[in-house]
Amino acid sequence: MDEKKVAAEETVVDEEVKTEEKPAKKAKGGKKEEVERLKAELAAAQAEAEDCKRKWYNVAAEYENYRRRTQNQSAQRYAEGRNDVVSALFPVGDNLTRAVAVCSDENTKHGIEMVLKSFKKVLEDEGIEEVDPIGQPFDPQFAEAIMAMPAAEGEEAGIVKMVHEKGYKKGDKVLRYAKVIVTQ
Repeated sequence: MDEKKVAAEETVVDEEVKTEEKPAKKAKGGKKEEVERLKAELAAAQAEAEDCKRKWYNVAAEYENYRRRTQNQSAQRYAEGRNDVVSALFPVGDNLTRAVAVCSDENTKHGIEMVLKSFKKVLEDEGIEEVDPIGQPFDPQFAEAIMAMPAAEGEEAGIVKMVHEKGYKKGDKVLRYAKVIVTQ
């Protein structure tokens, strides 16, 4: 019985060796197919990785543009807010100028002039300039004509004769147009 068992085991082992050899023979022909399949998978994976990389660069660029745009918008809104606050103070400066012109008491006049000087300093620190078009040709980009008066003899028409209310600008932006009287 033992011999039959041993013989049976040898037969099973021989069959296993033969079945292992058969796929090995198939694998020789299949190795090329396997290599081609793996190369195709690699090429597909590289193409997908390149596509993902390109998309990532696009998203990163879009985010950077968004960040810059929102930063610029924020800075612009801040500057406009500051300009609005300062513009609200222009009538105060006008009233101080009128007060200096009509004040008869020297001490009071001197005090008002000091306040007016500090007001002008604030405007200067903000980069705001007065628009003073007296004697210049009327320019609607900086002034608003509120009245026209006949030109005196020898005067040209369209010249700013008087400023009723001062104008102010910051850089190229007009914060308040000067209200002027123009010759006709």
